[in-house]
Amino acid sequence: MSNKKNSHSFHIPVMGLAFTIDSPIRVAHYGISSTVSIIDDDLAEKMRAFYSEKFSIPYQEITQKIQDYRAKRITNYLNTMDSIVNEKFENFKKELAESKTTLENYIALLPNKSDLKKGLQEFIDSGISMKDTLINYIEKNLSLGEIDVNIMTKVDKDNYEGDVQLPTEFNDAHASLRGFANSNLKSSVVLSAGMNPRLYSYFESFPDFFPDENGFLKKKIILKVSDYRSALIQGNFLAKKGLWVSEYRIESGLNCGGHAFATEGFLMGPILQEFKEKRQELLQSTHDLLIKALTIKELPLPENSMPIKISAQGGVGTAEEHNFLLEEYRLDSIGWGSPFLLVPEATSVDAETRKLLANAKEDDFYLSNISPLGVPFNSLKGVTNDFWKQKRINENKAGSSCPKKFLALNKSYNKEGICTASKKYQDAELEKLNQQKSEISTSDFEIKQQKITEKSCLCVGLANASYLEHEMPIKGQQQGVVICPGPNLAYFDAEYSLKEMVQHIYGNANVMLQENRPNLFVKELKMYVDYLKNEIRTFTDEKSANQLKKWNTYKNNINLGIEYYHNLLKNTAFFKNNQDTMHQQLDFYKAEINAINI
Repeated sequence: MSNKKNSHSFHIPVMGLAFTIDSPIRVAHYGISSTVSIIDDDLAEKMRAFYSEKFSIPYQEITQKIQDYRAKRITNYLNTMDSIVNEKFENFKKELAESKTTLENYIALLPNKSDLKKGLQEFIDSGISMKDTLINYIEKNLSLGEIDVNIMTKVDKDNYEGDVQLPTEFNDAHASLRGFANSNLKSSVVLSAGMNPRLYSYFESFPDFFPDENGFLKKKIILKVSDYRSALIQGNFLAKKGLWVSEYRIESGLNCGGHAFATEGFLMGPILQEFKEKRQELLQSTHDLLIKALTIKELPLPENSMPIKISAQGGVGTAEEHNFLLEEYRLDSIGWGSPFLLVPEATSVDAETRKLLANAKEDDFYLSNISPLGVPFNSLKGVTNDFWKQKRINENKAGSSCPKKFLALNKSYNKEGICTASKKYQDAELEKLNQQKSEISTSDFEIKQQKITEKSCLCVGLANASYLEHEMPIKGQQQGVVICPGPNLAYFDAEYSLKEMVQHIYGNANVMLQENRPNLFVKELKMYVDYLKNEIRTFTDEKSANQLKKWNTYKNNINLGIEYYHNLLKNTAFFKNNQDTMHQQLDFYKAEINAINI
């Protein structure tokens, strides 16, 4: 971990299992931070084999016969990645000092207000007459992008050896955490999908997560949260154990990729405003608890207050939105996810899927029910997984062979757990449904049948793109590719170079040609209005007083958000060219939400 300032004001969040699995190897030497999913140890092992061969690194396979193979696979892949990234960084720094063209191209990637950009430009302007001075400047000021890792806290299946349940530390998320904790990385673990107290307590097993007297952390914790209350609860929970949350990463509930965790009508703007107003309160609350916990544990106490970062992600698509979020809410970084799926230099996506993404329009992006977790899942029409899944349904062979079982969390049929996308589960559920066939209408039967068979094998589908891109063999049942972009990708319609996308983020180029793209706040508002409409339309149970109260609270929060945006637009220097349109759109969605009859 370095005291050097981050080179960039954006980061690449985790995407799926495979799409950012090797992003640090691709972009970290440019100072760009990215996040790797570490739940799939099989993918990690295959990627280690691939990159070991590519960079001539000795490789010995870690098979499932080896004790604690899951954690060891993850540790070894992260160490391999760390080694490759550091070697590339050293070579890149040498190239910057040797080649004016390389230096100019790197300067073109940096933010306009960057001191690093200004400093390097001075060397260009002066003719780089003092090479030793340039080398010293590069060594002193350039920093690597972070190699962060992601653990989806709910993906923490119990594991068994025969009929015997293994200890909790061998659960999937626990093993993933141990794999990161035992690695050489000095970076962060991003925890997403809500609180897992048992997993959070396991952090106490690893000294690297505790600060020294200087406040230095070898390994840090980042929480992905949807609102301030969640951040405070989780931050305090961890602080009581002597664990510090170094960053709160706020993600839009619906205007994002992957699983969509909708809030109770709380919109992104008001959520960010609350973090802005209560940042010091969050810092003070968690820091006081941290000091008490460290004192009880007789661990070193940091001399100064521990720092926190606040970042945001979900639906950001223009340089103006990027700068607005940074300045209005005093954020430390902005997450740019889905647009980087169209950048081969940054993410791992097969050519066919990348072409599908580039050609996709607004109507091609939708919230599906394909996730075995039972949470709405951002999806794209026309992916190859749809074809293979439907083919099995047509042949009365619905369901996956379920080779990885990461999402085998349903305990309906056995104590070990079963995945709702598996053939075993779907066969059993379809049999139960067939027994009811004479008692329900044809339409109800078809709806229930679809709900059973629409689940997709995400464990395989979200990993296949990387295998295909790297021309690695795919064994087992054909699943095709599942991809989970945010709806913002509808406004990006080509494959881009890394330079083009980064310059777009910083306002030095424009790769988005669509003139009808709504502002990120307006887009999210529309999605929340549509979400409530759909929930009411598809609700089949008896409407209880609590359910009606929940929907009315949702409507009220939406209206408060709209009022907040009207006031915000009156008091910001941003979005001047389309403020009138935004006000009209806000009024339109206000009328829509109030017209919903509950």
